[in-house]
Amino acid sequence: MNDDSQQDPLDDITEYIGKDESKSSLTLARQSMPRRMYVIPVSNRPFFPAQVQPVVVNQKPWHETLKRVSETDHHMVGLCFVDNPDLEGPVPESDELEAMGCAVRVHHAQQEGGKIQFIAQGVQRIRIVQWLRRKPPYLVEVEYPEEPEEQKEELKAYTLAIISAIKDLLRTNPLYGEEVKQYLSRFGPDDSSPLADFGASMTSARGTELQEVLDTVPLLRRMEKVLLLMRKEQEVARLQAEINEEVNDKVQKHQREFFLREQLKVIQRELGMAKDDKTADAERFQARMAELSPPDHVVNRFEDELEKLQVLEQGSPEYGVTRNYLDWLTQVPWGQTSKDHFDLAEARRILDRDHDGLGDVKDRIVEFLAEGTFKGEVSGSILLLVGPPGVGKTSIGRSVADALGREFYRFSVGGMRDEAEIKGHRRTYIGAMPGKFVQALKDAKVANPVIMLDEIDKIGASYQGDPASALLETLDPEQNREFLDHYLDLRMDLSKVLFICTANQLDTISRPLLDRMDTIRLSGYITEEKLVIAKHHLLPRLLKRAGLLKKQFNVTDAAIRQVIEGYAREAGVRGLEKLLHKLVRKGIVQLLEKPATPVKINISDLVGYLGQPNFKREKAMKGTGVVTGLAWTAMGGVTLSIEASRIHSNQRGFKLTGQLGDVMKESAEIAYSYVSSNLRRFKGDPTFFDKSFVHLHVPEGATPKDGPSAGITMATALLSIARGEAPQQNIAMTGELTLTGQVLPIGGVREKIIAARRQKIDTLILPEANRGDYEELPDYLKEGLEVNFARHYSDVYAVCFGNKPKKGASVH
Repeated sequence: MNDDSQQDPLDDITEYIGKDESKSSLTLARQSMPRRMYVIPVSNRPFFPAQVQPVVVNQKPWHETLKRVSETDHHMVGLCFVDNPDLEGPVPESDELEAMGCAVRVHHAQQEGGKIQFIAQGVQRIRIVQWLRRKPPYLVEVEYPEEPEEQKEELKAYTLAIISAIKDLLRTNPLYGEEVKQYLSRFGPDDSSPLADFGASMTSARGTELQEVLDTVPLLRRMEKVLLLMRKEQEVARLQAEINEEVNDKVQKHQREFFLREQLKVIQRELGMAKDDKTADAERFQARMAELSPPDHVVNRFEDELEKLQVLEQGSPEYGVTRNYLDWLTQVPWGQTSKDHFDLAEARRILDRDHDGLGDVKDRIVEFLAEGTFKGEVSGSILLLVGPPGVGKTSIGRSVADALGREFYRFSVGGMRDEAEIKGHRRTYIGAMPGKFVQALKDAKVANPVIMLDEIDKIGASYQGDPASALLETLDPEQNREFLDHYLDLRMDLSKVLFICTANQLDTISRPLLDRMDTIRLSGYITEEKLVIAKHHLLPRLLKRAGLLKKQFNVTDAAIRQVIEGYAREAGVRGLEKLLHKLVRKGIVQLLEKPATPVKINISDLVGYLGQPNFKREKAMKGTGVVTGLAWTAMGGVTLSIEASRIHSNQRGFKLTGQLGDVMKESAEIAYSYVSSNLRRFKGDPTFFDKSFVHLHVPEGATPKDGPSAGITMATALLSIARGEAPQQNIAMTGELTLTGQVLPIGGVREKIIAARRQKIDTLILPEANRGDYEELPDYLKEGLEVNFARHYSDVYAVCFGNKPKKGASVH
């Protein structure tokens, strides 16, 4: 093209190299430059003599300055850089302005919107010599630094280098072309000083870096700095060009693939080789439903929704809602069930394989399976496994599923506060989902899985609903035949599902929900059971997980027993497993240090591995007023020491400590009243409590304690101090007391027996009403125990103090 407007400005530069052109007549002769000058601060970037650019300043406070400049003959003003990107704030102090600036001629000043814009034509470097006025309008006395003479050969080399850098920048950013044309209208390519300043002004360097160029008067040093800045700019421009090219390539590739894919779809539809997305969705849903055996009301709903799907546009929101609904509807296993394995011998083998101990629990589960075998199906019963943490409730649920040959699905309801988790959301909501039971059936792919609801005693409630109430329909065998999920809005039959729930305690489970479940209690383990579990299950699993062989790592039975008794006395085995894992980890460290030496851990090694024992062998509590009781907690059975003491004999009084709940406080008051009124019968001083201030304490005051099972224990402690005689040693008791001395039954007999055995207590006192509970316990739990059953407190007295009470001495 011959159009001059399209001519590359670089051609003009190349033509002028070597020619001796005078500067533009726009520049002023040095002798006519003013010595006094007004200055205006500029931010972001300093102004260079080679520039011609618009400058915008605030009308206030620079209007007066520009007015005075317009009244001068030369129309010159100094522009000095301020390292402050925000000049909208306070007016900068004079000390903030750089001493080196640029004298510019002001052209075409205009006011608009509180701003003044003018064209600044850079003329000459200036250096502020003296401040004549330090408040706007700033007035200064300036000098014009002169450049020292430089060698022409070096200047020409640097000039060519800068011109080459300008060419590269123009190739990557053609917008610089207009600036080059403005420069060539005023200077020639061989004007090295303006060329250096112009090269600096083309870069995007920081203002402080450009000010260093402006401060440098010697030309060669200035050109070195300019070349460095331009090299950085070239590198940035090169990287930007590469990024743009890469992005463009990706966009073009994706666009090309999109067009080809759309063309392929059209060609395939024309040839009958493929269908559109809507048809493909409909056929997939129909194929799924054809493999199922849904009831009639499900088939009708499916056909209605499928017809709606085929009418809707794919881009409409309703299409996505309907498609998701059909997706869920066709993934529910309507009529698909797995065949149960009714083999009681195999079921018992699986239970014995997975669990040691828990004989009564296994018998109860076998009875449940036997009932299902007799009638041909397992349904109509919801099992609730209750016990302390770590006793194997969840794993028993898995074993039941294995014994029946059913799919197993587990989810925790602990902390659940939204009833939609159970019954689903209405599908009108964005992000609506079915409830957990529909999801369980989808994942299990059969309509009769074993579904375990963990931590049902920790279910919550909030403004979003009450999930425990939502479970009532689900867990009621008479109602769950027509369970309604809000998302599907269809009746589902959950009666074939075997539900197994787990809980640590029954107190927090709502009574209507508890009535729908068949409770099976899992008590804690005694030392012998824990030892077998550690050898058969815990340690082999830990060795397999760590990749160790049995010959590489061995823990003696005596060491495991010491771990159980000295470090892990909790009812379950979770803490024991953590301690064994710690032994395995430390053993691996030894094996890595000495690979050829197997690790063998004895009792003497435990302190080095695990530190000092948390529980030491406790001596039997002795002394007057000291009695051991038995209590039940959510963590299992525990022994409970109770102490009574006479503080003084100045006045009658009774004090209770130990963070006792209302029920235990009531038991203490009853025990105090009963013993006080029957002291003569139990061979004590009848006036003892009339002149005694008595303190009854249950140690471990930081632990809350409550429950109706400590009455006879408290009465025995009070009677002991009244008689001045210690009760028989190594005796533990549990039972509630009435004002007439009747001993009432208690709960948690098994847990309390286990706690007594854990403390090596061999003589127990239980209520007569709990004799049947004791007789049902396994023989290994009863072995070596002397158990006394009490109907009246006189039976307790006879065991603890070795004689019978006086007859007819009661005040009642």
